[in-house]
Amino acid sequence: MLVWDKPAGVTSHDVVATVRRERGGKVGHAGTLDPFATGLLTILLGRATRLQRYLLDLPKTYVATARLGWKSSTGDPEGQLEETGRVPVDLELPTGEITQMVPMTSAVKVDGERLYKRAHRGEETTERPVRQVTIYRADLIQSSENRAVYEIECSSGTYIRTLIETLGDAFCEELRRTAVGPIGIDRAGDLLTPLEALSFLPRLEVDDATAARIEFGQPVEAPAGFPEGRPVALVNADNLLAVARRSEDRIQTEVVLGTGSR
Repeated sequence: MLVWDKPAGVTSHDVVATVRRERGGKVGHAGTLDPFATGLLTILLGRATRLQRYLLDLPKTYVATARLGWKSSTGDPEGQLEETGRVPVDLELPTGEITQMVPMTSAVKVDGERLYKRAHRGEETTERPVRQVTIYRADLIQSSENRAVYEIECSSGTYIRTLIETLGDAFCEELRRTAVGPIGIDRAGDLLTPLEALSFLPRLEVDDATAARIEFGQPVEAPAGFPEGRPVALVNADNLLAVARRSEDRIQTEVVLGTGSR
C-alpha cells in the first residue's frame, strides 16, 4: 500500500491513474477525497487491492478550516459563495452519533444517477439518503473573527462539509485528511506491506503446513483463542497469508494473498 499525500485540485481518480502509469498493474484506493481536499490517500497495488474492504471502514482524522460569515452552495470553496456577515457565536461542532443527509455534490446514486451530476445541472432533490455517522471528537484548535480550525476524528462516511454547515453561516474552506485509522500522513511516500497496512487487525501465526492447506482451499480447524466475529490476519513467515474469520470450529478465509512461494 502506497501512502499518498494528495494535493488540492486533483481527484482521487487522477492519483490512481498517475500511480497506474508509473507502476503498472492493478491499482485502487481505499477512500476518496474531494478535489479541494488534501492529505492522506491509501493507494493499493496489485493483490493488495483485495484488502480494500478492511481499510474503507477505518475512522478518519481531518483538519478542517471553517470560513465564518459565509455560505456555499456546495459546502466547500467550489460552490457559489455568498457573504452573509452573520458569524456564528457558538463554534462547537456536534459529537457522538449524528444523522447526515448525503449532500448533492456526493457520488452517491439516486435513481441510478450520481447526485453530483444533478447538482451540476442545478437540480436539487430531497430524496437523498440519510446516514448515521459518529463524530468521536471535534476539537477547536484555532479561531479568529472569520475562521475556525478543527481537528475532527470521525467514522467512515462522514461528510465534513455537512458537519461544518451545522455551525450556521459557515462552509468548509480547507480540508486535510491526516490519518486513516493508525496510518498517519507522516508516512506519506512510504510503501507498506499488506501486513503493515492491516496492522490494526489481530494476528494469528500459522506454520508452513497450515499455510499450504489454506492456499489450496483445504479446511483448517480454528485453534483455541481464535477471535469471534471480526477478521483476523493470518501470518506466515512475516507475510500476510490471508484474512479470515471464525466459522464455528473452522477458519473461513475471506481473502487469500498466499505466500508467493507456491
